[in-house]
Amino acid sequence: MDGSSNTVPNPDHSDALESAVVRFAGDSGDGMQLTGGQFTLATAVAGNDLATFPDFPAEIRAPVGTTYGVSAFQIHFGARKIRTIGDMVDVLVVMNPAALITNLNDLRRGGLIIADAGSFTDRNLRKAGYEANPLEDGSLDAYRIIPLDIQKLTQDAVADCNISNKEALRTKNLWSLGLVLWMFERDTGTTLRWLEEKFAGKADILAANKAALKAGHAFGETAEISAELPLYHVPPADIPPGLYRNITGAEALAWGLTAGCRMADLGMTFCSYPITPASQLLHVLSKMRDHDVLTFQAEDEIAAACAAIGASYAGKMGVTSSSGPGIALKTEALGLAIATELPLVVVNAQRGGPSTGLPTKTEQSDLFQAVFGRNSDAPMPVLAARTASDCFDVAIEAVRLATKYMTPVMLLTDGYLQNASEPWRIPDLEKDYEHFAKERIVTEVTDFHPYDRDGETLARPWAVPGTPGLMHRIGGIERADVTGNISYDPDNHQKMTDFRRNKILGIADDIAPQEICRGPEQGVLAILGWGSTFGPIHRAVGNMNETGLAVSHIHLRHIWPLPANLADILDRFDHVLIPEMNDGQLFKFLRAELLLEATSLRKVTGKPFKVHEIETAAAALLEGSDDE
Repeated sequence: MDGSSNTVPNPDHSDALESAVVRFAGDSGDGMQLTGGQFTLATAVAGNDLATFPDFPAEIRAPVGTTYGVSAFQIHFGARKIRTIGDMVDVLVVMNPAALITNLNDLRRGGLIIADAGSFTDRNLRKAGYEANPLEDGSLDAYRIIPLDIQKLTQDAVADCNISNKEALRTKNLWSLGLVLWMFERDTGTTLRWLEEKFAGKADILAANKAALKAGHAFGETAEISAELPLYHVPPADIPPGLYRNITGAEALAWGLTAGCRMADLGMTFCSYPITPASQLLHVLSKMRDHDVLTFQAEDEIAAACAAIGASYAGKMGVTSSSGPGIALKTEALGLAIATELPLVVVNAQRGGPSTGLPTKTEQSDLFQAVFGRNSDAPMPVLAARTASDCFDVAIEAVRLATKYMTPVMLLTDGYLQNASEPWRIPDLEKDYEHFAKERIVTEVTDFHPYDRDGETLARPWAVPGTPGLMHRIGGIERADVTGNISYDPDNHQKMTDFRRNKILGIADDIAPQEICRGPEQGVLAILGWGSTFGPIHRAVGNMNETGLAVSHIHLRHIWPLPANLADILDRFDHVLIPEMNDGQLFKFLRAELLLEATSLRKVTGKPFKVHEIETAAAALLEGSDDE
């Protein structure tokens, strides 16, 4: 099972775990993301496969100690392939009462709570909504609790360092990290080296952080309560040999876009406006100037999209990104890119909505927006990444389609994929990928016409301004076929609309046929997903296959146009279950396109699916099938 049925050993220091789920939670100023990130690095060095889930508060800086300001970082790691963040938490580290009350429901019965008892003051308890101290009133009897005054232990550990009391308390996350590293037999060396690099030139701060980390690690062995502290052993995973690194979805997107542009022999111009959770892509790409990447932070979303279109007009690969509200503002510009038939990649990092909604939470509710969300008949390809590392390959595919078919392409990720991380085997771009030159850019002029289409792809030529002989008019008003002159002729508008539609539909013959990810080629039940539901679905299907149930997993990368063989594959199954983090958008879309009879499993809580949720829905369908 995927983090949902692990039996955490009693502290006899003898049992090994196939996988474990750890969550660090505290106030947004407690350094939980840093703590989780360093535990992730140590775990990767230890050879485990892993998946992470940073969970940020929506408030920029909520009042200290309130539930609105709780920040958490979850990591699921193990001795096998890890595809999800884990259903239930095995070890919960909380730095205050607010962190406990907001995360307790995700801790499995019998799980371990490590709490900073020093922060459970009357004032903090009231802020979190507790009437009594849960560490003392018996309300947590279903769990194992280790209350520690982490604040005092940290202050004692750094007492000899030349820092203020405020600076001393800032190192309590390092003390907690040291303790959890000991519990899971992780080495402190990775974190110590990171600290030396981060605080180079700040000797006192460096000494304090190192002292706190080492003190927390030593506490596990030397404290009087050490017999109550379990020592977890999670063996290394058996993974293919190669050079690996940890990668987030935002990093994979940035590198994939850059790699795709290199394969097309193009420079990239990335134009964006800050918005959660898409901003991280701008942060990563802004550091990649050496790879022919130019970044531009515009004054608003519309300007960003239009600047990217201008870059594409000038012969670069224009890329823009946002989240749902920002994509709405870019809509008119996307219509312009479709009308002018210029290549453009649009990254949509979906978040909870509508409007401002849940900006730091995850959702998949922009499928309709991506496929249909423009005025008039304005089709464009839509792709969706399934995992953090898959963002790399999907970004390359987006560049390929945009340049080959002279069209904007929408690439869907979400808040979870943007921030989640996993080990990634670094590919050899020369051996593992087929390069695609910018065949549509015109360099030799022979009776040039701006809308003289390729007979196979229906793409028009890419005429870069300044090239002798390639003068032409461009804009949002309808163009005449072949010549590109302004045209209000009704028959021409029908013809151009048909060209733009058929060009996109033709992509279905240029993408890989849909495959079944796991399970039999036909049977009673197929679970069909898209985007970041991949991990929970894949694990759920694997669990059911292990118990003898003939369930299959199908996962879409190309949302529009749909793979040409998708309908044939779905017809092989009696039932189709479609889990989505929205109100059933793919379910409705496939009903309209394929007349598909399916069952919709919908979740809009701002959190990813859990494996058991999908298993429960699948079991209900299978039981119903048995009753027929």
